Amino acid sequence: MTLDLFEKFNSTIENFNQLPKGELNPFTVSMDAVISPTQAIINGRETILAGTNNYMGMTYNKECLEAAELALKNFGTGTTGSRVLNGTYNGHIKLEETLKDFYDCDHAIVFSTGYQANLGIIATLAGPKDYVVIDADSHASIYDGCAMGNATIVRFNHNDHENLDKRLDRIRRKDPDAGILVVIEGVYSMLGDLAPIKELATAAKKHNAYVLVDEAHSIGVFGATGRGVAQEQGVEHLVDFTVGTFSKSVGTVGGYCVSNHPKFDVLRLVCRPYVFTASLPPSVIASATKALELIKNSNLRTKLLENSKRLNDGLSDAGFNVGTTGQSPIAAIIIDQQDTAIAYWQKMMQNGVYVNLAVPPATPNGLNLMRCSLSAAHSFEQIDYILEKFIAVGKEIGVLK
Repeated sequence: MTLDLFEKFNSTIENFNQLPKGELNPFTVSMDAVISPTQAIINGRETILAGTNNYMGMTYNKECLEAAELALKNFGTGTTGSRVLNGTYNGHIKLEETLKDFYDCDHAIVFSTGYQANLGIIATLAGPKDYVVIDADSHASIYDGCAMGNATIVRFNHNDHENLDKRLDRIRRKDPDAGILVVIEGVYSMLGDLAPIKELATAAKKHNAYVLVDEAHSIGVFGATGRGVAQEQGVEHLVDFTVGTFSKSVGTVGGYCVSNHPKFDVLRLVCRPYVFTASLPPSVIASATKALELIKNSNLRTKLLENSKRLNDGLSDAGFNVGTTGQSPIAAIIIDQQDTAIAYWQKMMQNGVYVNLAVPPATPNGLNLMRCSLSAAHSFEQIDYILEKFIAVGKEIGVLK
């Protein structure tokens, strides 16, 4: 009898088949039309978008649209090649120069997605004789980069610098000359908590380890010029590699890594996800370049964090079990039962509010979350409407008394 390669997915298929069909299935949402960074038509209903990671609202920025349209007209729809073959255009070089200016660093490399940036950089830097030490709540792309590189993986307790120090001390006692890469995130995407980068990076440097910070959810949001949590905390000098994405604050798609390491550019020759993937389309790199220029001198982050505080404080005051404190643009409430979380999401959609239903294995510690990611483009009126519906639905389904 031939082994069914899909047999291992049977439990997942069974769980999915138990969900309602059609518009009440949270994993089959399709937007009929997008009106603005904060509004769309979903299932024929005008809906407030509160789960898109569009932090700066750049998807409809006039200057970004114009830059993309001009590049589309002048260079076509795609590159049809990787960067090392026929896929490097002048726009890619300009985007990397813009990143170097944005981060005030010596080197920058652009990938086709943020996922590939983590996959490529981690897998290439840390090989079989090295160690990658990661926060237990790390994103899937970090875990996958570790697996691809065949390094020894060591986890430390979430945001716990003392536990990190113990892990590194143990490694150094065992293998004094090993290469070590410590990987942390500026903002953790599910609950929105910030990393104490100073304490974590100081522990890493104590044991002669390199530090990589993924600022995917913090570029544009934190720091005097939007470089992220490391800039906000004044510890960029402790960070060796910064990874990020264009798919959130920058409003398009793609990823990058920046660094001051003098040998950094050799990654263009040895990093497989860079070498063997088609490069970003001209329209994408043009809009990303313009967005970075705008974010550097923007005050949108002030409005964004005001929005976040307004929603997080409102949820907390209403009595929800919140996973965040309003310090990042992510607001999440914790729901005990998964079926209750699904029902909550469905009711919010019926009330014209789209949020993220986040369930295991995508969440830390097996949590079920109703997760919002806010935008600087949201008005206070929209924030108040979202909060009103959270409270009303919470009472209707028994999450709130």
